[in-house]
Amino acid sequence: MVVGGSRGIGLAVAALLAAQGAQVMVNGRDADAVSAAVRTIPGAQGYPGSPADPAVADGLVDACVRAFGAIDILVNCAGTAEPPGSSILTVTSGQFRELLDAHLGTVFETCRAAAPRMVAQGGGAIVNTGSFAFLGDYGGTGYPAGKGAVNALTLAIAAELAEHRVRANVVCPGAKTRLSTGPEYEAHIAELNRRGLLDDVSMQGALDAAPPEYAAPTYAYLVSDLAAAVTGQIFIAAGGFVGRFDRQTPSIVAYRGHSDQPPWTVEEIAAHMS
Repeated sequence: MVVGGSRGIGLAVAALLAAQGAQVMVNGRDADAVSAAVRTIPGAQGYPGSPADPAVADGLVDACVRAFGAIDILVNCAGTAEPPGSSILTVTSGQFRELLDAHLGTVFETCRAAAPRMVAQGGGAIVNTGSFAFLGDYGGTGYPAGKGAVNALTLAIAAELAEHRVRANVVCPGAKTRLSTGPEYEAHIAELNRRGLLDDVSMQGALDAAPPEYAAPTYAYLVSDLAAAVTGQIFIAAGGFVGRFDRQTPSIVAYRGHSDQPPWTVEEIAAHMS
C-alpha cells in the first residue's frame, strides 16, 4: 500500500515495488491522478482519498486486504508544502494544523489501521517519509514539525512492534517533484541561502535534485527481506547519496549525585555550558 503513490516519489516507489513483484494499492487525494497512476503500473489498484481521515485509512487497508489477501507493506509518501514565505511570524493556527494533519495525521492513521493487520498475520514492513526539514534548516513551521513528529512516531512504532516482526523505518528523500520545483520554491531556497540557513552546497542540491526514481530503491530495500533486521532507523535517499542519521544520544555536560549534593546553581550551569 503506497500512500501518496499517485505522484512524485510515491509513484516512483509504487512502480518499482510492482516491478519487483509486489501487488500494489495506490492511494492519493486526487482521484484522477490515482487512476492515471494505476494505468501505468501493471496489476495495481487504486483507492483515492485523504487517509488523514480515519474512515479513509480504514477503508484503504480493508481494500488492500480484500484485493491481495494481506497488507505486507505500508509506504507513506503523502505530503504538502508549507505556504510560500510561511514562518512562525506569519503562519496561522489553521495552516499549522493542516500541515500537521497532512504529514503526521496521515502517517498515524494509516499505521493505526495497518499495524493490527500486520501483527495478526505475523509481520510486515512500514516506511514513512520524513525530511531534512526536521533539522530546521529549511525554515517553516508545520512542515518541519510534522516531519520531526513522523520520525519520532516511527521510532516508537518500531520499538513497540519489534516483538511482532513488524519493522518501521523512515526515509528522508531528496528529489525533484512538484513540491520542489517552480519560481516560488526557487525563490524560497535562495532566500534561505541569503539568510544563512542553507549553505551554497545545500542550496545547489535543493535546486538541482535528482528525479524520484533515484530515491525509490531505498524504500524498496527497506520493505524487502534484504532489510529483515533493519528497524527503527532514519535514512537519507537523495540522488546518488544514501545515508543514515545516527541515533541521538545525550552527552554528559556535568553530573553530581542528588543524594548528597545540592542542585547546580545557574552560574555553575553557565560555566559548564560555555
